[in-house]
Amino acid sequence: MLQLKVSHHPVVVACHCDGRGWKFWGDSNLRGKFWGRSIQLDPIGVLTLQFDDGEKFQWSKVTTSIYNIIIGKIYCDHYGTMHIKGSSQYSCKLKFKELSIIDRNPHQVQGFVQDNRTGKKVAMLIGKWDEAMYYVLGDPSAKPKWYDPMSEAVLLWERDKSLNQTRYNLSPFAISLNELPPHMLTMLPPTDSRLRPDQRHLENGEYEKANSEKLRLEQLQRQARRLQEKGWQPRWFRKDEDDSYCYLGGYWEAREKGNWDGIPHIFGQSSASTG
Repeated sequence: MLQLKVSHHPVVVACHCDGRGWKFWGDSNLRGKFWGRSIQLDPIGVLTLQFDDGEKFQWSKVTTSIYNIIIGKIYCDHYGTMHIKGSSQYSCKLKFKELSIIDRNPHQVQGFVQDNRTGKKVAMLIGKWDEAMYYVLGDPSAKPKWYDPMSEAVLLWERDKSLNQTRYNLSPFAISLNELPPHMLTMLPPTDSRLRPDQRHLENGEYEKANSEKLRLEQLQRQARRLQEKGWQPRWFRKDEDDSYCYLGGYWEAREKGNWDGIPHIFGQSSASTG
C-alpha cells in the first residue's frame, strides 16, 4: 500500500492499494474541534474500492471523538451515518450509534443493504465496530415484533481477541509499521516517514533529542509550505474530476530501481546523522 501526504496546508493524505481482483484508493483530511476535555475529528474525503469487473463502492468515514485528553482514561468513539454507494446493484447505509453516559451497550452499528433499482432492503447489518459484525438476509423490520434477527445472523467480521493489548491498543501489525530493517534503507525515498529522526528518537526514549528534531523539522515544514503556495504539485498523485487524488503510477517502479532523482530530502541534516 502506498500512502503519501499530498498537501501540507491543509494536511491531505492520499493512498492507493492493489489486490487480487480489486484496487483501493482515497484521500482524507480532518476538520477538528476542541471541546476542552475532548477532540472531535470530522473526516473529509472519499474512499473508493473498485473490482476488476468495474463495480465500484465509495464511502466516507464517520466522526471520531477522543475523550479525557487532559485528565482520566483516554477513550474514543465513532458515530454518525456512513453511506456506501455502489455503482451497480447494491448500496448500504450504516448508523454508528453515539456513546451516551447511560448506554450499557456501546459501539453499536446497524444498517441495511439496499437494491439500487428497486429500493428494496435485501439485508440487515448489525454488530459493534470494536467486536464483530453480522448480516441477516431479507428485511427483518418487515417481520413480526417478536422476531430476533440475531437468530439468523451470519458472522461477517470479528476482531482477533488473541492479540495482546498494548498501551495504545495497537495491533502487532500497526506496531511494526515504523520498523526499518537495514535492507530497506536503500529502497525508500528520502521522504519516507520511517526516516523521520524525531520519531525514531521518541521510540528510543531519547525525548530531548526528539523534541529538538521536531522543532528543526517544523522549521523545514514552514519553508516547504511557502514552496507549496508557489504551485508545488505531488509527484505520484493528481486530482481527478471528482476533486479526489488518484494514483498516477511510477512509485513502485522508482523504488525497484532505487531511482529517487528529484525527490527532496525533506528531513535535512539531523542530529542523529551528525552525531
